Amino acid sequence: MEAVPRMPMIWLDLKEAGEFAFNAAVKKSAVNVPRDFEGCSTLRKYFGQLHYLQSRIPMGAEQEAAVPIAWTEIFSGKTVTHEDIKYEQACILYNLGALHSMLGAMDKRVSEECAAGAFTYLRDHFPHSYSVDMSHQILNLNINLMLGQAQECLLEKSMLDNRKSFLVARISAQVVDYYKEACRALENSETASLLGKIQKDWKKLVQMKIYYFAAVAHLHMGKQAEEQQKFGERVIYFQSALDKLNEAIKLAKGQPETVQEALRFTMDVIGGKYNSAKKDNDFIYHEAVPALDTLQSVKGAPLVKALPVNPTDPAVTGPDIFAKLVPMAAHEASSLYSEEKAKLLRDVMAKIEAKNEVLDQFMDSMQLDPETVDNLDMYSHIPSILMEKCAALSVRPDTVKNLVQSMQVLSGVFTDVEASLKEIRDLLEEDEAQERKLQELLGKVPPPQGSPPPPSPGLAEVSKECSKYMEVHEKASFTNTELHKAMNLHIGNLRLLSGPLEQVRAALPSPTLTEDDKQVLQNLKRILGKVQEMRDQRMSLEQQLREMIQKDDITTSLVTTDRSEMKKLFEEQLKKYDQIKVYLEQNLAAQENVLKALTDANVKYAAVRKALAEVEHKWNTTVQTLVASYEAYEDLMKKSQEGKDFYTDLEGKAARLLEKARAACQAAEANRQQILEKEMKKQPPPRPTAPKPALQKKPPELEAGGLDVGDLPPLGSLVLSELPEELRSL
Repeated sequence: MEAVPRMPMIWLDLKEAGEFAFNAAVKKSAVNVPRDFEGCSTLRKYFGQLHYLQSRIPMGAEQEAAVPIAWTEIFSGKTVTHEDIKYEQACILYNLGALHSMLGAMDKRVSEECAAGAFTYLRDHFPHSYSVDMSHQILNLNINLMLGQAQECLLEKSMLDNRKSFLVARISAQVVDYYKEACRALENSETASLLGKIQKDWKKLVQMKIYYFAAVAHLHMGKQAEEQQKFGERVIYFQSALDKLNEAIKLAKGQPETVQEALRFTMDVIGGKYNSAKKDNDFIYHEAVPALDTLQSVKGAPLVKALPVNPTDPAVTGPDIFAKLVPMAAHEASSLYSEEKAKLLRDVMAKIEAKNEVLDQFMDSMQLDPETVDNLDMYSHIPSILMEKCAALSVRPDTVKNLVQSMQVLSGVFTDVEASLKEIRDLLEEDEAQERKLQELLGKVPPPQGSPPPPSPGLAEVSKECSKYMEVHEKASFTNTELHKAMNLHIGNLRLLSGPLEQVRAALPSPTLTEDDKQVLQNLKRILGKVQEMRDQRMSLEQQLREMIQKDDITTSLVTTDRSEMKKLFEEQLKKYDQIKVYLEQNLAAQENVLKALTDANVKYAAVRKALAEVEHKWNTTVQTLVASYEAYEDLMKKSQEGKDFYTDLEGKAARLLEKARAACQAAEANRQQILEKEMKKQPPPRPTAPKPALQKKPPELEAGGLDVGDLPPLGSLVLSELPEELRSL
């Protein structure tokens, strides 16, 4: 894109510290840090020194030197107290992640990876029971949010650097993947109850971002297709980008103006690309446009990662101020054992995540949801939106009657106007014919056929006004016809909505399933239940493993163990995880069989699914049509009234013009009579003229002796017989 619009980012509040019997100066500097990178450095140093302290002095839970430590829980505002120095470490680590998230949301768009690293270390190395805001679900949500926002920052930079379209598409697709994970966490009922009122705001923003960055991904896939001269693929990718952006715009309602501006800018870019691509393909390239699901999906490219936290890095924590209190050998050995546990966890999690990725991709491709796989409950009742419309019409029983009467009145006025204008036109045509006749009688050359003689001034004005009214009438006639069509379209639906609810229910489509179809559905839902059961068991085993690792502290044993025996001690201690690893392996191995069974069930479900989808489409279409008819009623009544007002006014004008036309035609006729009379007075009386026999040759009849001269008519009568019929009658 020519520029890169920015979306707002989510940042987390810092926890507030309460009571902790520790040096006041140290405590103050650690809990009231400035909101900048210097504050991050201070928190890291304090966290590292706490790590050194707890490795030497028994300040953990139920240990001799434990003291009360109080912090405020973010979401409820309650003060939570634990006698465990690890609680202090956990809260400092949470604040480190929150501060990084705050800095990452600023204009410089940095440090989101640091935030993800802090929350990951907190999730993997500390108990989740300290407070709600540090539970496993919340930390997973924070990690995915931070990784998504870090990838989003990378996407912005990639677009500004004009990186290759395919790479930008993959980076954007990974943003979508991270936000989908965050959205799954937000949709979890337990997480929603923990977050409270901010859950809806976060969920709405994340859902909007999912569609927005999916649109960006398909925009750049379309640009890549354009570079490869695959013009049919270009059209479908741009169309998909446009569809996803429209979904993002729907979800962006209530978001800040900066979001709306970003969406408008992106719409201008994608809309322009789509219109241009479609026009070029329609008129120039004529390539077939493939279906989107036939093209290879865009696989995300995870180019960001949670930056690791090392509490013993002297470059970060500074020198160990407690170095003389406890032998470092025990501390170093404990750190080595912690690394062994972390390695075990990483190995197990790699297998789990690989299987989860396969499972997620498989389920996404199947598009199967256990809750909505059949939707049969939907057809057992009238949807609430239709119930509202029926209830609204029940208190207005004359709705249909009023609409019909209004349209009948409009038709009557329309007919009256048309009759008046026709009569005016007939009068003008009759006057034109009489005028042409008079011109012919007077011996004047009449105008060419089709060119009327010039009318009198009065009739000219009538003709001009008549033409104007006719033009207005013709334009309004089209609108009137469309209005009648609209009324005929909606009148039946309005009658249905005004009638008994049983008739409304009967008008809605419903599926007809055989016993075999129902059996197929039940089997599919059973296997989907197995899939969910497998997921839940896997998550439970993972949680158990994490809790075992967090509680596994062998420091006491390390103090009394010789260095040469450390490796053997580690191996013995790590055997405690074998059983849960076996359970996890069995769970992961079962996935292949479950997915195979699901594939077979889905094949049998295909015909039922198609039938249900068709019925659902008809159901939704019928509901939307009925709702549209209800909503069109007020508009039809308004337009009908406007039509009546318009034609009533036009009827008055046409009536007045008709009277004016009649008067003008009468005046024109009287004028023609006067002209005719004057012309008759100018004609001399006919006089007979004596024939000249010497110059005339007898007709054959006379020469033959058949006729006598006395038998011929008078000469005057011959002259009169040559006059037109109208003058002879005078």
